[in-house]
Amino acid sequence: MGKKVSPISLRIGITRTWDSKWFSQKDYQTKFLQDLEIRTYLKKSLEKAGVSKIEIIRNTGKIEIIIHAAKPGMIVGRGGEEIQALQKTLKTKFAENFAVSVQEIRKPEADAELIAQNIADQVERRFPYRRVCKMAVEKAKESGVKGVKVMIGGRLNGVDIARRETYIEGTVPLHTLRADIDYATAEANTMYGVIGIKVWIYRGLVFKNKTLNEQ
Repeated sequence: MGKKVSPISLRIGITRTWDSKWFSQKDYQTKFLQDLEIRTYLKKSLEKAGVSKIEIIRNTGKIEIIIHAAKPGMIVGRGGEEIQALQKTLKTKFAENFAVSVQEIRKPEADAELIAQNIADQVERRFPYRRVCKMAVEKAKESGVKGVKVMIGGRLNGVDIARRETYIEGTVPLHTLRADIDYATAEANTMYGVIGIKVWIYRGLVFKNKTLNEQ
C-alpha cells in the first residue's frame, strides 16, 4: 500500500497537515475550486521564484496565503512593493481580501517539488537526463537527507518504446507512516512527448511533531 498511494495523503494527520485549512458546509465546492485557481495562478505568475508549496487559510472576511519559495525576494520585492501588488491583483481577480506572506526554503536542494521542477526544466532544455537525475540525487544527499529517490519515465532520448529509470541514494521507507517523506511530481514536455518525473525525499522519523534521525 505504501508504494501505491501518495506518500503525502497517506501521512496527513501523522507527519504533516493539510495545505488548505478551512471548513465549509454550504459552499465547499466553490471554495475548493477557488483554491485550485489560486494555486494555479500563483505557480504560473511566480514560476521563477521557485515556489514549492502554497498554504491557504480562510478566516472571516479574509484569505491568508503562505507561499513557501526558494527565492522570496522575487515575491516580496523592494520595500514589499511586489507582494503588495500581488495582493491587489488577487483581490481584483478573485473578489476577496488577501493577506500574503512568504517563507523561505533554506535547502531547495532537499525539497521534492523544487527538485522535480528543476529536473523537468533541464530535460526540456535537452540536458542529458541521466546526468541531471544523478546530480539532483547527489545534491539532495549532500544536504543531509536520509534518502532520496528519483524516477523518470517516457520516451527517454527519443527511443521508440517508453521506459523508466530509477535513481536511489540512502533509504526511503514508504511503508513507515511516521517517516517524514516529501513527494512531488513534474512533467517535461519534449519533442518526443511528455517525460514524467517523480521525487521522494526521506528526512527522518517523526515522534510527537519532532523529526528524529534514525540511529
